[in-house]
Amino acid sequence: MIHTFALALLLLIALLAVGTVLGRGLGSHRWGIPEALLAGSLGLLVAPSGPWPLIPQAVIDLWDQLPLILLTMVFGSLLLGKPLPQPGGLWRPLSAQVLLALTLAFGQYLVAALAVLLLLQPWLGVSPVMACLIEVAYEGGHGSAAAMGPTYERLGLVGGEALGLAMATVGLLASTLVGGLVVVVARSRGWLTVFPAIATEEPPGIADETEAAQAAAPATAAADPVPGGLAAWSVNLALAGIAVAIGWLALEGLQAWAQGTDGVLRSVIDALPVFPLALVGSLLVRLVLERSGKTALASAAIQSRIGTLCADLLITAATACLDLSLLAHNWRPLTVLALVGLVWNLAVILLLAPRILPPDWFERGILEFGQATGVAASGLLLLRMADPDDRSEALPAFSIKQLLLQPLLAGGVITVVAPLAVAGWGLPLWTGVCLGLVVLWIGLGLWLGRRAA
Repeated sequence: MIHTFALALLLLIALLAVGTVLGRGLGSHRWGIPEALLAGSLGLLVAPSGPWPLIPQAVIDLWDQLPLILLTMVFGSLLLGKPLPQPGGLWRPLSAQVLLALTLAFGQYLVAALAVLLLLQPWLGVSPVMACLIEVAYEGGHGSAAAMGPTYERLGLVGGEALGLAMATVGLLASTLVGGLVVVVARSRGWLTVFPAIATEEPPGIADETEAAQAAAPATAAADPVPGGLAAWSVNLALAGIAVAIGWLALEGLQAWAQGTDGVLRSVIDALPVFPLALVGSLLVRLVLERSGKTALASAAIQSRIGTLCADLLITAATACLDLSLLAHNWRPLTVLALVGLVWNLAVILLLAPRILPPDWFERGILEFGQATGVAASGLLLLRMADPDDRSEALPAFSIKQLLLQPLLAGGVITVVAPLAVAGWGLPLWTGVCLGLVVLWIGLGLWLGRRAA
């Protein structure tokens, strides 16, 4: 068993290294394609079901168990290396950003539920739980889709993990390619607050959810180069481990308390994964470091690289474990969901964002579009395309919004509760709840926009 685990880890690292070299050689970042996705695609070719089956099935079985572990480590390192942001005078842009993000997320549930209820169930007889795929894949990305896969399987969506990963891949590509076209249109239509000259430097590529989220947080005054010492890495790994341990202990405590309850509450807690609570652990560890004056122990650069490596390995392993035969069988519902999710996101950004967000609405909105369609790094890429000189005020509100909503959406509590609600309440009732919430968020956003005008 130990030999198989070592072989699986070595092969995964080698696969990521080959994908990274290949991606940099091809300039894949220019097209919004992360190198880890290329590495996972190479893994598909040499998987037991691929054209060149070189990897043993035992290795694939181990890779299939890694996404939840790696995602927990990603969330545990997320907040350790950056100062906790202070809301200060950000109420207006922050509240608008939160309402727009809630509209996007619950709207993804709504349009997916309508598509399943009115089209996919009568036409193809799909599981109602498929109505959760857009949010978990577009908002949460590959990591959340992989982590929620077992829950979908238990609730009757066969191949839920593979379907979610496929949707996440579509979202990642669409967020960059479609978003880039929208930026070009915005520049020609005069939607940009700042009209930059064409940038001479290349826009940054998509790394992963973690690096983007940390880059979005307020930066320290001086850059934090990556220290080369083993001691610094050991301390930072220990801090991330403590954050994960806090999350695990919190989950154990919740599950022990839930044993005395029944009904929906117990089902939610039993299905709750550890990674949202690891984010809380990361917040608590950072808070202790700041209060004790020991923030120098946590290096932003090292924590970023810990999260980046875990997320890259996660995407590589999850993509390499895709069941292509299942995807081929389900291409029709996937196509429908991918299209309605993309249309919804575009409609919110182009129609609602100008009326809800502050005057630099496009910079703020395109950042949100990238996050809600692909990953947070997609949003930063699009923001850099629209504002290469970083003169807009989009990042502070986005950063704090991430801290507020990450434990709830994109792999948080609501993402966990949604399939349980669909299975327990039925899809029609779930659709009605989502419709009511979307109307509420839109109404509050429009009211806020008119009041601030």
